[in-house]
Amino acid sequence: MNFIEKVKEKAKGQMQRIVLPEGTEERTIKAADIVLKEGLAEIILIGNPDEIHHLASEYYLDHIGKATIVDPKNNPKKQEYIDLMVKLRASKGLTPEQAAKLIEDPLYLGAIMVKAGDADGEVAGADNATGDVLRPAFQYVKTMPGVSVVSGAFIMIIPDKMFGEEGMMVFADCAVHPNPTAAELAQIAVMTGRTTRAIAGFEPRIAMLSFSTKGSAKNEMVDKVVEATRLAKEMDPSLQIDGELQADAAIIPGIGAKKAPGSAIAGKANVLVFPTLEVGNISYKLVQRMAHAEAIGPVLQGMAAPINDLSRGCSVDDIVGLIAITSCQASAK
Repeated sequence: MNFIEKVKEKAKGQMQRIVLPEGTEERTIKAADIVLKEGLAEIILIGNPDEIHHLASEYYLDHIGKATIVDPKNNPKKQEYIDLMVKLRASKGLTPEQAAKLIEDPLYLGAIMVKAGDADGEVAGADNATGDVLRPAFQYVKTMPGVSVVSGAFIMIIPDKMFGEEGMMVFADCAVHPNPTAAELAQIAVMTGRTTRAIAGFEPRIAMLSFSTKGSAKNEMVDKVVEATRLAKEMDPSLQIDGELQADAAIIPGIGAKKAPGSAIAGKANVLVFPTLEVGNISYKLVQRMAHAEAIGPVLQGMAAPINDLSRGCSVDDIVGLIAITSCQASAK
């Protein structure tokens, strides 16, 4: 059973409510039908009900009738959502008139449904740019208590089983925050550990990466990683975290034992936390292409509720997989 199949099995026992703002997009509605058929989640489709039913008939989708369909133009909770939007954004100058227009945008409606507790998570991006998906989420769903930064983790499936957890590793941040402070990097490490438990399904051994191992180099960039490691351990003492470690010391047992003797993480890391987005993004793409690894993600972490963004080039299977992942995140929260 591969990773996504394991995630699907886990999602089946959770049945979280996942809202899909792009309810009339072809791949999205086909993915929704599969999710409903396989019992991976409860589905909320946003879109014109007549158009959704027409598409279901056109594509021979037999399970869309199990979905909850929310019409953004004629929603019985419209005023309730408008009032919530104004309450949350009054300090930013949002007026009821502006909110009344925004709530008819499926991306804003989906975010408000999550904020109001009418959905447990959201998946979008098949037909919208990342910025358009995340803007309503940042404005209304916001981050978890005690967390100020959103980051993106990739589940890396590496053909060589000697690495990580029999070839499975988690990399972060590879998608969102360009140059985190020590405090932000600590938050990224803790959120990545929790993502690892909730989705990858194994106990994280987190390496805080640098170009130095245990003081082998002196630089303010190294100092940031050292401080982030200390703060991360304080934030969540249940997590196994060590740093600063060079990449080879983190993943190669012999090198880890030589460069960081006594470390419980060195040479055994299954989670790599990179000091900047530049390093993380370059690293995951090099591993993906040169080691022929499968990169699943990004899985957004740090939000008060899971909001995940698709690539506009995604497949139906990609959407099904991300819905299952989002369901597992929602359940863990």
